[in-house]
Amino acid sequence: MLIKVLGPGCAKCKRVEQLTREALAELGLAADFEHVTQLEQIMAYPIMTTPALVVDEVVKCSGRIPSKDEILAWLKQ
Repeated sequence: MLIKVLGPGCAKCKRVEQLTREALAELGLAADFEHVTQLEQIMAYPIMTTPALVVDEVVKCSGRIPSKDEILAWLKQ
């Protein structure tokens, strides 16, 4: 599983990554993380605002910090 956090590295981006790591730990799953900060790479995704969470190249959320329950549901799929 590949998880990408899209954003400039702000506190919100870090919070999205932290919540995602916690959800992965709860589920006992392993994943590779990538923090995409380059604007050109971020613009390759269909998002308008950051932070954004991408799981296996599918945008799950953008422009807000998702709840851990939301992240758990996305990771279970």
